[in-house]
Amino acid sequence: MRFAVLPLCYDGGMKKILLLVLSFSFAAAWQVGAQSANGGLEITARITPTAAKPEPVRDFTFYVLTKSYDEIVKEIDERDGPPTREKFIDGLKISPELRAWLQKHDVMDLTLPGVDKLFTPDDVLHVPEFLLAYQRSNSGGVTNGIPSPKFREADKTENPDRYEKQHQEYLNALKKFITSRPETMSGMELELDGVNPARKWAEVKNTHKRRVLQMAPAEAQTKYLAAKTDTDLEGHASIGGLAAGDYWLSTLALTASAGDARLRWDVPVKIAAGQTLRIELTNLNATDNLSSH
Repeated sequence: MRFAVLPLCYDGGMKKILLLVLSFSFAAAWQVGAQSANGGLEITARITPTAAKPEPVRDFTFYVLTKSYDEIVKEIDERDGPPTREKFIDGLKISPELRAWLQKHDVMDLTLPGVDKLFTPDDVLHVPEFLLAYQRSNSGGVTNGIPSPKFREADKTENPDRYEKQHQEYLNALKKFITSRPETMSGMELELDGVNPARKWAEVKNTHKRRVLQMAPAEAQTKYLAAKTDTDLEGHASIGGLAAGDYWLSTLALTASAGDARLRWDVPVKIAAGQTLRIELTNLNATDNLSSH
């Protein structure tokens, strides 16, 4: 008995079904392969206050970043930095002579004890703010023999030649006096509070620091966030589906608190394909915000 072998024929509908089945098969195979190439994290977070037992970090969000949060902060700080010291000094409402003096000296607080040791007789004579401070600190008869000016301010317009002559004579006599008695410059810093730029400089830097700390969390989550998770009541959390590579486990700018400890984490982790990394977050791999200020 002979059987005839007939060729199979597919119409258009059957071809579409076959292609669809093959597509699903390839997609499933790809998905299985991708899942096996991913890794995960098992997190345990605890804080140990001083002279106390470790406590779990409960209901706290941890972020997996592709870049160190501290590096993100540093990058923003450099990119959007405050005005340079030179630019800041140039914008101060002080005499050009004092601006020039500040640019030449590595000092911003003119009221610090001992800053008067930086002053020279020429500085006192040529920087108006220093001359006024010297005159005030030696006024009221506290310094014997200090020269007194003989010129009158009215002569500056009425008799400029006489004014200039007497003014120069006063400066020459004062320079000779200061040179012979340098101790009379001691205490000048007490009279410089009104023109001291230190307070304003600190304000500029603090404003910049606050701006950076406000910008960094948003930038970390929009540019570098790979995943995030919340801990349970025991301080445990898990994250899956992470591609193999280097990450940082971070709390951003947030701190976890227990007793006198205020901790934040920015810990490097390496995820291997198909493996789950278990990591413990403790005081040892954290930054204590109280001790860092």
